[in-house]
Amino acid sequence: MLSAKQSLSLRRSCCSVRNLRTAASSRNASTLLLVEHKNSKLSSSTLNALSAAQKLNHPVSALVAGASPDAVAQATAALPGVEKVIVAKHDAYEHGLPEAYAPLLVAAVKAGGFSHVVAAHSAFGKNIMPRAAAVLDVGQISDVISVQGEDSFVRPIYAGNAIAHVKSKDPIKFVTVRTSAFPAAATTGGSGKVENAPAAETSVTTQFVGEELSKSDRPELGSAKVVIGGGRGLKSGENFKILYDLADKLGGAVGASRAAVDAGFVSNDLQIGQTGKIIAPQLYIAVGISGAIQHLAGMKDSKTIVAINKDGDAPIFQIADLGLVGDLFTIVPEITQKLSK
Repeated sequence: MLSAKQSLSLRRSCCSVRNLRTAASSRNASTLLLVEHKNSKLSSSTLNALSAAQKLNHPVSALVAGASPDAVAQATAALPGVEKVIVAKHDAYEHGLPEAYAPLLVAAVKAGGFSHVVAAHSAFGKNIMPRAAAVLDVGQISDVISVQGEDSFVRPIYAGNAIAHVKSKDPIKFVTVRTSAFPAAATTGGSGKVENAPAAETSVTTQFVGEELSKSDRPELGSAKVVIGGGRGLKSGENFKILYDLADKLGGAVGASRAAVDAGFVSNDLQIGQTGKIIAPQLYIAVGISGAIQHLAGMKDSKTIVAINKDGDAPIFQIADLGLVGDLFTIVPEITQKLSK
């Protein structure tokens, strides 16, 4: 039995949701892109997310937040198809804390009356989008690989073994997109106007403590055209050196299976798979990787797949375009040597 106070609170909540739905349905279709950046430059995932947003055929606005977001805001305004850039400048947004970003995103959606909100299916997007969607009492459609219409989307399920066609009736559709499924948008040619974001709550109890960043001259794993993946068959972290040597010859990045990460061979930021990074390079070379279903879910969209494994019955060979059965410690150095000539 609800008390009078609880009943009043529930009625207010229901009214708030109804008002939101009515307001959203009465406004023109438009899309808000959540911009991910590295303080001084746009993340490549934002360019892929923009391509997905443009599939909706709506006017696209972009939300940029940070402690010093001016450079990123100007870069975003130059993206073709972005009509407006909404900028929020505050120290609370410096490190991308979702507790600070989510209220800002909610405020921007309410103020702009957007029908769709799009972000990359990255750690950044996955942290912020569900929080904002929950506040607005709408669902989120995750890891979208195809936009069929303004309310119809395609996403993989069961580790990529099945494809779901999803239709949303929510007045505001929150969508995160798999970046490897959409081409990167052009970075020049646009002329979007820049304006300040609506006021939002910036006092959060969560505090940023620090971060450890791995620095490398190699391409970023998620966007590299060539990726060399190493598995437990490499036997140790030291043996990953032969993969780095090959990657350097091919101008590629190095990744790993979960088994290699769990064994402590490499850090988890190199993990490829269902619980790691989803990649789709032009060339993927799997070295010492058996091909667990979770790993295949993260790389099976690669254009050309080469597998090197001493076990000819390894599942990885079932999806490989080219397979080499043999000792990886002999084969990989030989390939590297041939490329050196």
